[in-house]
Amino acid sequence: MKKLVKGLHHFQTQVFLSQKELFDRLSKGQSPDALFITCSDSRINPNLITQTEPGDLFILRNAGNIVPPYGASNGGEGATVELAVTGFGVRDIIVCGHSLCGAMNALLHPEKLENLPLLSSWLSNAESTKRITTENYKSVPKEDLQIIAVQENVLAQLENLRTHPSVAAKISRGELNLHAWVYKIETGTVFYYDPKEGQFEPLTQSSQVEDQKPGRFAFDRLI
Repeated sequence: MKKLVKGLHHFQTQVFLSQKELFDRLSKGQSPDALFITCSDSRINPNLITQTEPGDLFILRNAGNIVPPYGASNGGEGATVELAVTGFGVRDIIVCGHSLCGAMNALLHPEKLENLPLLSSWLSNAESTKRITTENYKSVPKEDLQIIAVQENVLAQLENLRTHPSVAAKISRGELNLHAWVYKIETGTVFYYDPKEGQFEPLTQSSQVEDQKPGRFAFDRLI
């Protein structure tokens, strides 16, 4: 706690005062650019990764960056998505998984959940990820299945997002874009799913505007 209190004091006496104009503007409302859905893992900092300021991202975090299909859960995920899309009018939703994900590791090894009944129940929302990974990648070494699950999971969550009425309506009007990202903790690299190539590619400044050349399947690069 001492570390947190010290940081809070520094923010109040140094950071806040140096950016008072920004915080004055934010006190009048928010208009975030994107909804960023990621894992609760303490090693992931969306604003640090994207170098964004307060007010730029509307952030939803939980174990495994999971968004249950519409009506499948009474949690706050659906409400958060609806508020971001309908209330704030974000034009982009990013689902960002990450390497070394404990939730995906537990999903593949349910024996690790013996004393975590609530987490076990929550991960049932990612059952499709588990089935896709274990049934479609039988020839892949077991030690590589976790990163495959991470990637398949972000794609599965995009499909779940499309079941939400607020999302489906905006997509049909061309007013909303969905993005699948994977952050590699070990290198700081972010991979994005390129639907044209059907694989994950390193995300660069030109990734969204230039045609992607075929490359080696990103599962290998992420391992």
